[in-house]
Amino acid sequence: MQNVDLHCHSTVSDGVLAPAAVAAYAHKAGVDVWALTDHDEVGGVAAARAAAGALGMRFVSGVEISITWANQTVHIVGLQIDENNPGLVQGLAATRSGRDARGREMAAQLARAGIPGAYEGALRFVDNPDLISRTHFARHLVESGVCANIPEVFRKYLVEGKPGYVPHRWATLAQALGWIHGAGGIAVIAHPGRYKLGIVGQGALFDEFKQLGGTAIEVVTGSHTPDQYPLYAEEARRYGFLASRGTDFHAPGESRVDFAALPPLPRSVKPVWHDWF
Repeated sequence: MQNVDLHCHSTVSDGVLAPAAVAAYAHKAGVDVWALTDHDEVGGVAAARAAAGALGMRFVSGVEISITWANQTVHIVGLQIDENNPGLVQGLAATRSGRDARGREMAAQLARAGIPGAYEGALRFVDNPDLISRTHFARHLVESGVCANIPEVFRKYLVEGKPGYVPHRWATLAQALGWIHGAGGIAVIAHPGRYKLGIVGQGALFDEFKQLGGTAIEVVTGSHTPDQYPLYAEEARRYGFLASRGTDFHAPGESRVDFAALPPLPRSVKPVWHDWF
């Protein structure tokens, strides 16, 4: 059975390793098929493809697009995309716009809460200033001793109702799927168990996603707990979705599950990669 990981990040968005270094790290952990899915950016795909090829891994070009759905941020992964497709490139550029202003407002809120200099601190962790994110602020809060670790940050700051939370209007679901399909790709709902939608809301998201031509949901992911794996395997079967798998890797020791520890998909689901090779 091949070890397939179709969700991870590099310094091009909010990871800590360059694309080639992520490829090497995944390969060392036994990954056979690998996708780089940086947030709203495809600038690392070429380097990732070259590195994976040199290591003998199959490579899948990808991206993770931020959308706003029911006033929440939801992530849609695009796989097997043409990263040079003009519609996708332009759509992602539009999605990235506004992150800097959002980051400055996040820092202003943290300053009012007694944590000055957060914007400058977060920038120390950013390779691509267009993609400054909550993760970069979280790393700064850990480094500066405000919190002991990333989970503590997201309990006390940067989430709704806490200092540093600034909502952002992203693309729509229809726009994201239009860009992915226009680039020849397959659309996947990332870590559906992470969204606070409730049963009715989640069902509405799945219905709209399917109507728009969505193909798969992530079932086994580092952003799900083990008890959620069978739940989302059942949801995939119920809606007729294919199943995807990926660590949602950001950094060694930072992600909930590293490459070598992620379990396989349940046998009851059909993998999104079932006819790729």
